Amino acid sequence: MADRPVQRTTARVVVLDPAGRVLLLGARLPDPSVPPGEVLFWYTPGGGVEDGETLVDAAVRELEEEIGLVVGPAALEGPVWLRRHVGPFGDQVFDTRETFFVLRDVVHEVVPGALTELEVLADEPHRWFAADELAGAAEGFVPEALPALVAELRTGPWTGPPRIVS
Repeated sequence: MADRPVQRTTARVVVLDPAGRVLLLGARLPDPSVPPGEVLFWYTPGGGVEDGETLVDAAVRELEEEIGLVVGPAALEGPVWLRRHVGPFGDQVFDTRETFFVLRDVVHEVVPGALTELEVLADEPHRWFAADELAGAAEGFVPEALPALVAELRTGPWTGPPRIVS
């Protein structure tokens, strides 16, 4: 592994439908050199911020690429959460800084758009989770406290500063 972590800034979106279910993607790829297996954990749509792109613009772009949902920047609420994670993926260590937004009242059938080569390889499933399903899921979540965090978001519009989550 390389000595210095690669810093990566990402924008993610907590997508909620009118019933308060949350859309999550299932991570199945522990390493790009290993075939995907069972779902390891569930996480929100989103990804890396490109040069010259704002966090909100990256979040909007990632929604279109990953789940085929086209929205304008004004539809996003937040940022609501901030998360930092340092860890390996393959032979590289990443220092990832994540900013989360919320998109409410979404009625959408997921059809991935412009996936990267790695995303195609990972062949990740998607699923809408109700509150009770989050509480009873066998796999973990990223962020780890996602079930409780989503419950807070269901209570109404986010009015405070972003919350630091792990």
